Amino acid sequence: MTDAQKTAAETTDTTLRATGDSPPDPRPAPVPLLEPREGIPPVTATEEALAEVVAAFAAGTGPVAVDAERASGYRYGQRAYLVQLRREGAGSVLVDPVGCPDLSALGEAIGDAEWVLHAATQDLPCLRDIGMVPTRLFDTELAGRLAGFARVGLGAMVENVLGFALEKGHSAVDWSTRPLPEPWLRYAALDVELLVDLRDALEEELAQQGKLEWARQEFAAIAAAPPPPPRKDPWRRTSGMHKVRRRRQMAVVRELWTARDQVAQRRDVSPGKVLGDAAIVEAALSLPPNSHALAGLPGFGHRMGRRQLEQWQAAVDRARALPESELPQPGQPLNGPPPPRAWADKDPAAAARLSAARAAVTALAENLNLPQENLITPDTVRRLCWEPPAEPTRETVAEVLSGHGARPWQIEQVAPILTEALLTDAG
Repeated sequence: MTDAQKTAAETTDTTLRATGDSPPDPRPAPVPLLEPREGIPPVTATEEALAEVVAAFAAGTGPVAVDAERASGYRYGQRAYLVQLRREGAGSVLVDPVGCPDLSALGEAIGDAEWVLHAATQDLPCLRDIGMVPTRLFDTELAGRLAGFARVGLGAMVENVLGFALEKGHSAVDWSTRPLPEPWLRYAALDVELLVDLRDALEEELAQQGKLEWARQEFAAIAAAPPPPPRKDPWRRTSGMHKVRRRRQMAVVRELWTARDQVAQRRDVSPGKVLGDAAIVEAALSLPPNSHALAGLPGFGHRMGRRQLEQWQAAVDRARALPESELPQPGQPLNGPPPPRAWADKDPAAAARLSAARAAVTALAENLNLPQENLITPDTVRRLCWEPPAEPTRETVAEVLSGHGARPWQIEQVAPILTEALLTDAG
């Protein structure tokens, strides 16, 4: 038992409260966690220092707590600017991926040990970029969801499960800052201080609820998932895009988005700091004929220089000059069923199946005390209801669910209720 677990056990023996409607909590106030157990570790920023870390983690034992800090909203892309790790026998380390851009040796030193992360899918892409890829993992956020916790942020989980209060306030700072201030480093080290303790407590809770195997299947799926493919037409995700209806206006959004992305990448800053989405949409709706008219639009104010205005106006002009055949189509080709709101008109029987399926999934998720989207993804339910097997049976439904990536535990739970929903009569 670690120091943290001993303290938590002394604090209360009823720490796990999964639902928001539990009886009044008799626990004492959480114990503030102000300093890492061994103090704030030095930042590893040289190859020599990294070699020592690699050796220490290779000699360590048990799971490895892993976290990464990005500079979202400040820098272009989602690269890691600090990586925190902790392992029994090695302690905590803070690694600077700017000074040490290749951490593959550290990943190899960890080997097939289990990684413990919170919200793993957020950190795995940037960790993969620097050579760190787990073979096994435990996601404490996902474990909390499966266990039915109402609040699954790291701070809330540590407080509810272990009885400690983590320091807050530095999650959204610019982690590309160098040197990193000491309070930020303390915050970063504390993020991995209790991850393994939290993992152990959640594993026990999941086992008591009969959900541990479910969690293991989910974790295995995350670890085995390939990197996501590049997003098609990312400009279509511009905030406020729903206001843009005409194809010429869409072309303006595309040209401005592309020009902004090139500037942001060249300057290594967040695209939103170059030009806001709202400004792009305003220009698309207005189709300004010149930079003077552009300057009068929201987001292109007096602080924007003449060269910048001309740059954005050039993008607008390119869109205005495009022939009709090169204008973007209104909406992406559908890969799957249409939006559910259109089902009643297009296929009333499918709409009835979907309504019955949604109601059944909602009821089962409530009974199992976990979020509906973790029981089965809404997209999978829609695809099944839009194109059901010719003869809906538990076996044929299970085959369709598996084809859409559902895990065995999910199929076992939902195949019976979804089979029944598919037999719903539209009349």
